[in-house]
Amino acid sequence: MKYAVEILRSAQKSLSIIQAGDRARIGSAIRALADDPRPNGSRKLTAREAWRIRIGKYRVIYQIFDDRLVVSVVSIGHRKDVYRK
Repeated sequence: MKYAVEILRSAQKSLSIIQAGDRARIGSAIRALADDPRPNGSRKLTAREAWRIRIGKYRVIYQIFDDRLVVSVVSIGHRKDVYRK
């Protein structure tokens, strides 16, 4: 089953300020979540109901809604900043 991927506006804004080469890698990783929302290397976060994938020095934080087949990208950012509120 293929999941729909939605990217929240705040995550889109964060993605737009990342360098083009990294942005392309992050974009392809996000698109791959439609086929497999829990790829190898993904981790479930303990502080909230979310998952993360690692793309170099960047992290993508997302939620999975299995009942609706939706992956919602909540946050994208550098590893030192992305977990802060």
